[in-house]
Amino acid sequence: MNAADDYQFETSRKDLAAGILKQAGLDLRRFHDATSEIEREFYVDAYRWVISDDCSWPFSFLNVCQALNLAPETVREEVLGDLSLGAFGYWSRRCGRAAREFQIFLSSAFTNERNSNATEPVT
Repeated sequence: MNAADDYQFETSRKDLAAGILKQAGLDLRRFHDATSEIEREFYVDAYRWVISDDCSWPFSFLNVCQALNLAPETVREEVLGDLSLGAFGYWSRRCGRAAREFQIFLSSAFTNERNSNATEPVT
């Protein structure tokens, strides 16, 4: 394998890991109050995957977190903590996170602009 193949493989692996984590979160929220047998099974499968400390499978929860450079306990708290919030609490938390990330982005953008202006010579 050459460097381009390695990069493509790693990118694909991370995309798959992110998709698996996202699907588990969706299943936990969607099937939290499930009434049918199959829906309860989706919920239980996702829940067991998130709480598992098994590393033997390449896409186990711990290996997915490692591939995405995420702290497993933090992800568990976020994914499982969202279940108790209900729909309003879930979206409130999501919007709060988005607002904080946007604030950080703006702060860093203006800091970088200020620093680049400070290094320009005055004529």
